[in-house]
Amino acid sequence: MRQLLAGLALVTGACAHAPLPEPDTKAAQTGACRTGSASLHFDFAGASASACSVTGESDFALLVTPEHAPPINPSPWYAFRYQAAQAASVTLRYLGGQHRYTPKWSDGSGNWRTLASQPAQDGKGAIVRLPAGAGVVAAQEIITPGDAHADLARWSAASGAAVFTLGQSHDGRPVEAIRLGREDAPRLVVLLGRQHPPEVSGAIAMRTFVDTLAVPAPALGDVQFLVVPMLNPDGVARGHWRANRGGRDLNRDWGLFTQPETRAVKAWLDALPQGVRPVLMVDFHSTRSNLFYVQGADEASAAQQRFRAAWLDGRENAIAGYPFTIEPRNANPGSGTAKNWFHAIYGIPAYTYEVADEADRDSVRAAAKAFAQGLIPALEALRD
Repeated sequence: MRQLLAGLALVTGACAHAPLPEPDTKAAQTGACRTGSASLHFDFAGASASACSVTGESDFALLVTPEHAPPINPSPWYAFRYQAAQAASVTLRYLGGQHRYTPKWSDGSGNWRTLASQPAQDGKGAIVRLPAGAGVVAAQEIITPGDAHADLARWSAASGAAVFTLGQSHDGRPVEAIRLGREDAPRLVVLLGRQHPPEVSGAIAMRTFVDTLAVPAPALGDVQFLVVPMLNPDGVARGHWRANRGGRDLNRDWGLFTQPETRAVKAWLDALPQGVRPVLMVDFHSTRSNLFYVQGADEASAAQQRFRAAWLDGRENAIAGYPFTIEPRNANPGSGTAKNWFHAIYGIPAYTYEVADEADRDSVRAAAKAFAQGLIPALEALRD
């Protein structure tokens, strides 16, 4: 794959880098392309691996490539920044995938809006219209490891809890976490995020979910939380579609623990003091609709079924702008998902919290706040 990417860059005339919006030399993709009127750049954390060609004075084509050879999960991530003296266009094509995410645009202020686009002639790509000026275009809002660190710092300030490092990624990036609540609180809830780099709507939900829970320890009673907002920092920074730097889907590595990121979480769990035990795991993801994957009736205990009834059941259409479904099944039988592993090892409810790719962001936040507010009361259903 590396040779293929290099060859594509040569064919399409890659040029020098422009200044970095967020310097990250480990994440920088090679290549830029430019005309006298416009230029595209891929030199920042979250930029996609893309071969760029000039098709007109203000028109470009990108072949967006995954981190490993196809087949790969159909979550083609693209992200680039541009400068254009006049309105421009970019035709997106994908190696081993087809267009999934509606393009988002930001001027760098932190606000994002949807860009106009249309299907490409091949039916698998898209043509994106760029407004004159400068901006960043991405498949979803860009939330980098640096942004996750800022979230952790905010939660630390609100709760008094310290941010700590679970382990290191292949690239040497820290896998950071925070423990909310008392360290000797006997009931532990594990919250995981960004196993899959493009799944940003889930990260937006997790951010608000934890904002709601980040309070001084006494307010959480006998419950503590391990919060890992970005389990795959290399994949996010490098603009991957699915995997970490080791080419592994981390949400298929639980139980195997071949990768440093999943091993780091397991090592922390293995070192828990006597009397502290996980009672719930929630793993934040994104897909095409809002849903929760939960244990089916054949695998959930009576206490687990009571918990689900207390937390989720009957609320599917109760949150304005955020209808969701509950899928009581094993969505990936026999695979090493966090959901399967936590349920098998600890006998606890282990849920995948899936947020629709294009869900209204205000509704995503409102729902996440409501779910977080209802969580600790619902945990009472799990007591013996």
